[in-house]
Amino acid sequence: GRGTMTDIHLPTAGSFPAPGLLVRKSEEITDLIDLFSKTQYRAKEVTPQVEAIETRCLQLFARDYKYSIIQNTNGEVCGHYPRQIVFLEYECLDVEKDRFESTVQISKLQDLVNRSKMARCRGRFVCPVILYNGKHICRSSTLAGWGELYGRTGYNYIFSGGSDDTWTESEEFPEDDRVVRNGDSHLFDKVRGYDIKLLRYLSVRYICDLMVENKKVKFGLNVTSSEKVDKAQRYADFTLLSVPYPGCEFFKDYKDRDYTAEGLVFNWNQDFVDAPLTIPRCFTHNLNIDWTQYQSWDLVQQTQNYLKLLLHIINSDDDSGLLVHCISGWDRTPLFVSLLRLSLWADGAVHASLEPTEILYLTIAYDWFLFGFYFCLNGFCLFHQTFFFPPQIFFFCFNFLKHIVSEKFSTVKKQRLDNENWGDAFPLGPPFDSSAFSLVSAGDAFSQTFTSILSPLLISSVLSRCSFPSERQARLEAVREAFLAAYSSTVGLKSSAPSPSGAISGLLEQFARGVGLRGSNAIV
Repeated sequence: GRGTMTDIHLPTAGSFPAPGLLVRKSEEITDLIDLFSKTQYRAKEVTPQVEAIETRCLQLFARDYKYSIIQNTNGEVCGHYPRQIVFLEYECLDVEKDRFESTVQISKLQDLVNRSKMARCRGRFVCPVILYNGKHICRSSTLAGWGELYGRTGYNYIFSGGSDDTWTESEEFPEDDRVVRNGDSHLFDKVRGYDIKLLRYLSVRYICDLMVENKKVKFGLNVTSSEKVDKAQRYADFTLLSVPYPGCEFFKDYKDRDYTAEGLVFNWNQDFVDAPLTIPRCFTHNLNIDWTQYQSWDLVQQTQNYLKLLLHIINSDDDSGLLVHCISGWDRTPLFVSLLRLSLWADGAVHASLEPTEILYLTIAYDWFLFGFYFCLNGFCLFHQTFFFPPQIFFFCFNFLKHIVSEKFSTVKKQRLDNENWGDAFPLGPPFDSSAFSLVSAGDAFSQTFTSILSPLLISSVLSRCSFPSERQARLEAVREAFLAAYSSTVGLKSSAPSPSGAISGLLEQFARGVGLRGSNAIV
């Protein structure tokens, strides 16, 4: 049911439960990750255990939002999207807050979803997943290319695990294959036209493409495309950002380096890497980032800077939404969707009533599991389109939270510490009374300059030396700690090269010692 403000028991900074209590509270997380590591979600093959996960997600969304459901009952629209896709309409927790109410009609949205699904790889249409200040943050796969669009009934049946992702509405599929031979763009116009209508209906203006390729080539065919290389310039009215980010295969290197992302740099000189980083100047002015150096960034710097960019976009002054996608939309895409959700939650900007274990459950279950990410613990998977789906990118997402605790990632506008709000910071009055510096007279220019410039600098210096964790930091550290506890006791992390002592990987060994945790199948 819906929660109220009186139901919230989120600890303040510095008062989170002891580590042992957090571990005991994460049994739900442990069960979720254990199932996740063994099962890929398929909308038409749902067990009671999966039904319980779906129900729990709806309960957690309902705590803070009024929502409608986009129906995908048996995976008719997309076989690896949730059966009940949540469309968040507005925040319902605090009646005093400014309410951003949706003008979207769910019936029209459902119709656009049904019509546009063929435009994108494996039917993974543009799907709203986060509501922030009335703006929809959406996810999807990239655009379907010639190879997939015309071969959906053959190629995609074989390589996507079954017919659930095929488009069987004959009225939408060309009856004559001369369309293919003649290179006619009619079908592209039709399906991409619906995709554009859906984007506009959701007020999405910004599209961030994480692909390192312009087009994905398999067996000599351009099986996928992207908005940035649409020859007909159908997406010219959108603000397109090409922000190439390495795929899940790269995260094998992360594992081989004993799960250390610092110093891990992607090889941008590979033949298939042809998408340059392209960001409109309007989004680069205030970030203090030298984007020309992106190919020299390690995995930490790259992820931090891309997240800063996404947060900057959704904090722009207009009311436009954002779409984030990679190729298939189930590895890099949930990485950034999950980081966005958790970062905004840590600021109290979304899911305000959820505790750390609850937001962790929601993002693992909804952003990863119910949108089709597949663990492949053996390192290679023949079950699903022969793609390599290791869990390292999933682990990286939550371990990475330690790198975004800084207020630099906060969307909350900070108040300037001046004489007007000193009373809040120092209840006994300003620590430096201006009269103490009146060397000549109250109106002396030197005295005024010293008071207005140097006093705030001294106070800033004092505050910077305080070691109290911020609310944001405490929240994110609590989420990361709960994740590590559950992950180490279920999946565990195997080091590529065991240490001479035979001890488990240093990453979680320190954590295990700190909280008294040692799972039987933890890292070996």
